[in-house]
Amino acid sequence: MIIKENKNRLTKTEIAQKLGCSRGSLYYKKILPSKDLGMKETIKKVMSEHPAYGHKRIAMELGLNKKRILRVMKKFDLKPYRRRARYPNKKDDQNKTPSTYPNLIKYFCPIRPNVVWVADFTYIYFQGIFIYLATIEDRFTRQVVGYNIASRHTEELVCGAFENALVNVGKAPLYHHDDQGSEYDSNKYLGLLKRENVKISMSKKASPWENPHKESYYSGFKLDLGHTDQFETLGELINAIYQTIYYYNNKRIHTKLKMSPQRFIEQYNLKNKLTCRQLV
Repeated sequence: MIIKENKNRLTKTEIAQKLGCSRGSLYYKKILPSKDLGMKETIKKVMSEHPAYGHKRIAMELGLNKKRILRVMKKFDLKPYRRRARYPNKKDDQNKTPSTYPNLIKYFCPIRPNVVWVADFTYIYFQGIFIYLATIEDRFTRQVVGYNIASRHTEELVCGAFENALVNVGKAPLYHHDDQGSEYDSNKYLGLLKRENVKISMSKKASPWENPHKESYYSGFKLDLGHTDQFETLGELINAIYQTIYYYNNKRIHTKLKMSPQRFIEQYNLKNKLTCRQLV
């Protein structure tokens, strides 16, 4: 039997050209769109729990590739619910005499907790007034170990944060670093550090990059706190500040640690415990 070829029959390549698609698409149905829709819902769930998370932290939370998360977020125009706002630079102490304390931690990298504490304070605007938050952070664990809130940025504000850190940690660090603000350079605060035999380190005047951990912390803190007009009373705002600090220490993924500060401390302590057992 002789089978005659149908000369009018189109090849798959010709069909694909006429349809304006690739030849391979004629053989199977793409599953990527449905996967992306599922990933979209997963990302939105993470963003509802962590409103300030970008694609990097979302990827860490889900244990997935950050490029994939970024692609899906761009595809569906998913953006963090809270965006960074611009705040004016602090102009206090413009004419203050430079401190005699040098930057001792400029090339210093602590390898355990409670070696270096870094300190700074910020302002928060609320219903026509300012309140001030001073915090102290362990440079190794990135944990906020002490904090204090006041209606004025005085030496009592920063001293309260340091005393709170002493209560929480139980002892003072080897080094304490801050900027050259008059509050930190006051006799009362310096006397408090000297009483605890802490080595004093300060950034150069108008050099915020010499205290980058605190600059970064407050940038993220205000992003996590959100707009203050969402709170009706000062009490609600103060409670939210405490909750935001707790969230940072215990739940929020730190990009350098790849986990929260509290989880990092737990893993560090567990590793040290296992090491000590092996040496016995």
